[in-house]
Amino acid sequence: MQEACANNKNEIKKIVLAYSGGLDTSIIIPWLKENYPGCEVIAVCADIGQGSEIEGLEEKALKTGASKLYILDLTDEFVDDFIIPTLKAGACYEGYMLGTSFARPVIAKHLARIALEEGADAICHGCTGKGNDQVRFELTIKAFAPNMKIIAPWRIWNIKSRDEEIDYAEAHNVPLKISRETNYSKDKNLWHLSHEGLDLEDPRNEPQYEKPGFLEMGVSPLQAPDKQTYVEIEFEAGVPVAVDGERMKASDIIRKLNKLGGENGIGILDLVENRLVGMKSRGVYETPGGAILYAAHEYLETVCLDKITFHKKQELAITFAELVYNGQWFTPLREALSAFVDKTQEHVTGKVRLKLYKGNIIKAGVWSDWSLYSEEIATFGEDEVYNQNDSAGFINLFGLPIKIQAQVNAKNAAKNAKKKQ
Repeated sequence: MQEACANNKNEIKKIVLAYSGGLDTSIIIPWLKENYPGCEVIAVCADIGQGSEIEGLEEKALKTGASKLYILDLTDEFVDDFIIPTLKAGACYEGYMLGTSFARPVIAKHLARIALEEGADAICHGCTGKGNDQVRFELTIKAFAPNMKIIAPWRIWNIKSRDEEIDYAEAHNVPLKISRETNYSKDKNLWHLSHEGLDLEDPRNEPQYEKPGFLEMGVSPLQAPDKQTYVEIEFEAGVPVAVDGERMKASDIIRKLNKLGGENGIGILDLVENRLVGMKSRGVYETPGGAILYAAHEYLETVCLDKITFHKKQELAITFAELVYNGQWFTPLREALSAFVDKTQEHVTGKVRLKLYKGNIIKAGVWSDWSLYSEEIATFGEDEVYNQNDSAGFINLFGLPIKIQAQVNAKNAAKNAKKKQ
């Protein structure tokens, strides 16, 4: 219904566009000007750590027809309010550390805010009708601007492929930073970089990790140094607060670990994943700093959390990851799960040492004043705190249901055998 309304062009006078300067959003500005005559297009770019991709965006947006461009510095909000809660939850979707998934809610939240402040008639995004991002954007918009019309060109225009998008760009003099040969679909932010399309669409093809320019956040494990790199990460209540003894804010910790991880070939994932819209898709993800943080955080939890809490948290991490992946960040269940996670993290405080070597993250020590690990109890040597004879009674009680079942089975088997005689 929203899209049908959005296609009533006479009602649309001002549009706020989620603008990255990539292929999709670059051609959407002139397309909107053509298809919604007289409309004003306000471009909004969220800086969530994508770096040099923002350079020259204002000139490009204005030249292609936008009336203005907002560039919002959302990096710390992205890290503190989205990445860190997900890290504390230990949430991973099929191995994917959700780099695109939790970036969309923070962007869409501010799109909705600006659209309301500007008195816009509609919000436009460049997500395809095959992807997950359309859901993530639109569910967040519904949470903050429930009556806002939404324009999704990929669902209504005649362009059918990225090649046709390039044709359109060339015909409308829209400058692009890509060519047809390097036309991977990419998404980059402080946390990760994703690659999709071209040769990656065939799972039989090995990704070109060693090809210059393919990996951007690091190197292939084959090209990493032949020596190990040690790193120590300190956490307070589940939040990373220092690297190698230097305290810094979380976004700077990610930057530092991205560098260390990238240099050592860490955090490269080749994944065929199950999209929300029903199909399987294949992508390559680079998450060097994130991979290190996830490994360090889980390592610390192994000594700080009791068994039943740790196991229940692992179960709920799957649900948390699905909510994030499916665009349901701003929902009561996600908020409730975050409250549970925060409670579990109260004593996840300590320091972890890891060894990075050619794509591998190797545990090298963990310390915590809240550690539940007792060397005195766990030792294989002589001790005076654990009576090994106690285990016999425990096993008898723990195994009682199994013993009774076996006795009943044997009794009935004997009874049936007697009947057959």
